Amino acid sequence: MSAASKDIVRIGGGAGFWGDSSEGAQQLVESGAITPGSSPGIDYLILDYLAEITMSLLARARAKDAALGYATDLPGVVGRLAPQLKAKNIRLVTNAGGVNPQACKAAIEDKLKVLGIELKVSIVTGDDLLPQADALREQNVREMFSGEAFPDKPWSINAYLGAFPIAAALDAGADIVLTGRCVDSALALGPLIHEFGWKADQYDLLSAGSLAGHVIECGAQATGGVSTDWRAVAGDWDRMGFPIAECRADGTFVVTKPEGSGGRVVTDTVAEQIVYEVGDPAAYRLPDVSCDFSQVQLKAVGADRVEVSRARGYAPTDEYKVSITYQDGFRCLATMLVGGVDAVAKAEAVGAAILKRTRRLMSEVGFADYRRTDIEVLGAEANWGANARARATREVVLKLAVHHDDAKALEVFGREFVPPATAMAQGITGIFGGRPSAAPLVRLFSCLVAKSSVRIEVDGIAFLSPSPASGGGLGWGRDVAERRYLPPPSAFGLGWGVTQCHSPLSQTPSPASQGKETSKTVPLVDLAYGRSGDKGDFANIGVLARKPEYVAILREQLTADAVHEYFAHFVKGKVERYEWPGLQGFNFLLHQALGGGGTASLRYDPQGKMLAQVLMDFPIRMPS
Repeated sequence: MSAASKDIVRIGGGAGFWGDSSEGAQQLVESGAITPGSSPGIDYLILDYLAEITMSLLARARAKDAALGYATDLPGVVGRLAPQLKAKNIRLVTNAGGVNPQACKAAIEDKLKVLGIELKVSIVTGDDLLPQADALREQNVREMFSGEAFPDKPWSINAYLGAFPIAAALDAGADIVLTGRCVDSALALGPLIHEFGWKADQYDLLSAGSLAGHVIECGAQATGGVSTDWRAVAGDWDRMGFPIAECRADGTFVVTKPEGSGGRVVTDTVAEQIVYEVGDPAAYRLPDVSCDFSQVQLKAVGADRVEVSRARGYAPTDEYKVSITYQDGFRCLATMLVGGVDAVAKAEAVGAAILKRTRRLMSEVGFADYRRTDIEVLGAEANWGANARARATREVVLKLAVHHDDAKALEVFGREFVPPATAMAQGITGIFGGRPSAAPLVRLFSCLVAKSSVRIEVDGIAFLSPSPASGGGLGWGRDVAERRYLPPPSAFGLGWGVTQCHSPLSQTPSPASQGKETSKTVPLVDLAYGRSGDKGDFANIGVLARKPEYVAILREQLTADAVHEYFAHFVKGKVERYEWPGLQGFNFLLHQALGGGGTASLRYDPQGKMLAQVLMDFPIRMPS
């Protein structure tokens, strides 16, 4: 590792998912010129391409073709950017290697050879545990939240690796680092460990670097891309800026974006991204550190510049979180437009009739009933449940989704979804794409495995993970076992990222609890803003007060029970509330809230992206 080779390290987040705008990486690489006196550019470009479901798709692609299994557009991106990466000495770190970093490296090197540009490409491997499937099953590994048994035929098994192998690759001179599955924030933490020489036991610094990665890894989400106050950004949507974290050796960093780009970097937009996909903010677990983000402070320090400080950290555990995907039957989803007077009731009747008819036809030829069905009338505020107010609308979209063990049974559904246009109700139209077809329903299984059972390699050489007991240095060798100091048992919850322990709630009395009369009811959005995210079948909703005096009002009225009741049509488990003092707000964790989540869900919003917007209409009584 270098010893604080730079005062400030600038990291740009150019992609939040595989398929993000092609402008992101280009914009960031071009954000700083190499001429004297020009504004500084980025030192590192990170591209986050992976999600749980992406891993299963890449695994299936590799099974069909040994040359696939990675984000296939990355070599083209590198080819376009390589001249500037070389000229400006910008290093690229990405998880686009998927389940086949070796093939990704070969494709990139072919591009570079044609261009005549020399860049060293390194790969980090070891996250792919699919060869260990039988051993994990024999160990009776259970799903960490539901306790379910290990799946019979997993599609993918990947451990979330940390940042130190990335730092080691950079130490060895890599210009481009390709990983498989690692925690998203490690893409930024790795360069910071390399540049500043952070050690494995400097938990506050590792937490701060992880927070920087967490903020920028979702691309334009941190620059106002999905802001609650969207009208303040809408005029810039066509030229959205991607985020840059200007990081210092003390762990503080400033979030900004390229000059002249669209978007909005203010405390609100940064806070919304910080709460995204977090459970207990005081116990956010990562491979290298257990983070405490509960006291994080945000401060505007200029136009489109927000300083982030006061992240804290504790020792990590001796386990990696592992995500396993597997097929659980098939699903089929279809939509049609329904219009006219009483369109909502008409759509509901059509949906019920299609299910009744297909159940009868399936039974007649010997198929079992559906495992699950889901009807949503889009346009009738289906996501609001009992709080919907749009029953009188005259134009809706009927969405039907079904789940079955047999793809042939769903051929009956696909065949019978179209005939209602001439047999059930006037006003049915918009059935595009022909008959809907069945697709595999993929579920996520999360578990923990001992770090000592995961062999990490950097460019084929065994990597010895750092240990606080050994002074926190990086090592190379055959022994890949890792030992870490553990935190006090009371410091953390049961899960990783989403946890089940509670942060202490402040007992400051609210104005209403002091006996003051209420004068009016307003929607939550008048008092707060927020963001929702997902992890498997969990959803989180961060709610942040617009003014400090609103916190006590929200504390009293926006309780876990109140939120549970508001989402009773979705939430099958419990709702937990965590206080977030540094951001003047709360984080709600909704258990079993997404119908299985990801491609296991039959909903139109399987990842809960809309839940914060639904909650923003929650009625709040304002004291007089």
